[in-house]
Amino acid sequence: MADIVMPQLGESVTEGTITRWFKAVGESVTEDEPLFEVSTDKVDTEVPAPAGGVLTEIRVPEGDTVDVGTVLAVLGDGSGAPAVEAPVAEAPAPTPDPAPVAAAVPAPAATPAPAPVTPAPAAPAPAAATPAPAPVAPTGSGALLSPLVRRLIDEHGLDPATIAGTGIGGRITREDVLAVVEDRGTAAVAPAPSMASTPQAPLVPAAATPRSKPAPPASAPLRPGSGDTVEPLNKIRQVTGSHMVMSKATSPHAITMVEVDYEAVERVRRTQRTAFRDDEGFSLTYLPFISRAVVDALHEFPHMNASVAGDSLVLHNEVHLAVAVDLDYQGLLAPVIADAHERRLRAIAREISDLAGRARSRQLGPDELTGGTFTISNSGSYGTAMVIPIINQPQVAILSTDGVTRKPVVVVDEFGNETIGIHSVGNLTLSWDHRAFDGAYAAAFMSRLKEIIETRDWAAELG
Repeated sequence: MADIVMPQLGESVTEGTITRWFKAVGESVTEDEPLFEVSTDKVDTEVPAPAGGVLTEIRVPEGDTVDVGTVLAVLGDGSGAPAVEAPVAEAPAPTPDPAPVAAAVPAPAATPAPAPVTPAPAAPAPAAATPAPAPVAPTGSGALLSPLVRRLIDEHGLDPATIAGTGIGGRITREDVLAVVEDRGTAAVAPAPSMASTPQAPLVPAAATPRSKPAPPASAPLRPGSGDTVEPLNKIRQVTGSHMVMSKATSPHAITMVEVDYEAVERVRRTQRTAFRDDEGFSLTYLPFISRAVVDALHEFPHMNASVAGDSLVLHNEVHLAVAVDLDYQGLLAPVIADAHERRLRAIAREISDLAGRARSRQLGPDELTGGTFTISNSGSYGTAMVIPIINQPQVAILSTDGVTRKPVVVVDEFGNETIGIHSVGNLTLSWDHRAFDGAYAAAFMSRLKEIIETRDWAAELG
């Protein structure tokens, strides 16, 4: 017998939602075969079976959200394991029934007033028949809030005691919070009745009206002839937005940009691109060159390769490079090249191609989305001039690579003579956390990164 547990699919991921089971109870499962699909705030991915066997029990059905480490299913040989679990599920069920009986015992003790005692058990009866209110009390105290849910509640200024939890045991899930946030426009009008007795009551909704401007677009498609389309934000968009707001509120963002002459890189790409594609099966882009240079520059500037932990800065000895990957405009993932400091140019290029391909086909493993120490966001293929990225918490910096174009530049020869040449030029933009270091440190890092890209013997590196 083997327990199938909810994997951790990201550093800050504390829970996940089962969106699909690929196998039913009683069906055979082979090792590494996709077993279920899980959705978190970072990724929707298929999780393979850790071993072969027969799926004897599914404990968490599709649509339920549970914590990382929760047992989702049991994998065995089909020898009747579900029968063993039936009494376990049945045993807790009678527990609520004895509770009212115990409550009735004090009633006879109050013999002088038998009539009032009769309504007393009647009051607990409806409460026991309504399981929803029971979990609300512990939720309000914070006992049932995961870190992710607590952060969402704090960001939106909500009271957890007012949120009905739909998770196991009445636990408030991410979806419960987001549903309340979506209805917040109508909630903003709620204070009006409580102030109806004052002459200024109408002013409150009026003042709130300008802030509720997003509401009209939601009803616009209902007007005849509007032609508008309402497209609800998907889960990735909603959670990404929450994370980005959190990052901006957490880190004092600052920006440093440099212009880079990529001619040394371009010469190698022109001469090696055909052979490289034949050997590797994918194109040689600028990204592997930049990534390789970043790894070396981080070695010289260790405060860039760091994470914030409370009031401390953790400097990482190893470089685990996260590279942002677009999922067909539906979301973003940042799979990690582990131990990038041990890889040369060609190996980094292979890792980027492999991780990007598997990210788009939802074939990444949990360990490939965690542990990043520095992130690169690549928009250069769209010809951007400057993209200012938001830091990937708890890291302290993120680099954006922008478009590379041919343009006139001043070229200085070995004798100091200046001429005009046509080179491949582009910008690199760094967003960094001002808590970790200051502008001089960021500028020195970018200067060194620029120098490595412009002067390294990339032909030798590629070979």
